[in-house]
Amino acid sequence: MLVLSRRVGESVVIGDDVTVTILEVRGDVVRVGIDAPRSVAVNRAELLAELESSNQAAASPSEEAVASLAQALRGRPANPPGSAGRERT
Repeated sequence: MLVLSRRVGESVVIGDDVTVTILEVRGDVVRVGIDAPRSVAVNRAELLAELESSNQAAASPSEEAVASLAQALRGRPANPPGSAGRERT
């Protein structure tokens, strides 16, 4: 990892196409501007982590959903919520 010190108004150029400029420093918050072509994805790391977590949760069905699907595949209707094990006739 390259670590640099920059002042407000100073920039760092990454490759040929990306420029990161320090816009403002207030206490422990630094505002940066990123100039990059549209073909370069620029994302906040915490949002990518949240998206990955959300995708994993969505891809992992609950035990109830798996049981309901298993019953449906066996040709028996699943018990609706609140039926507490009563069978349909």
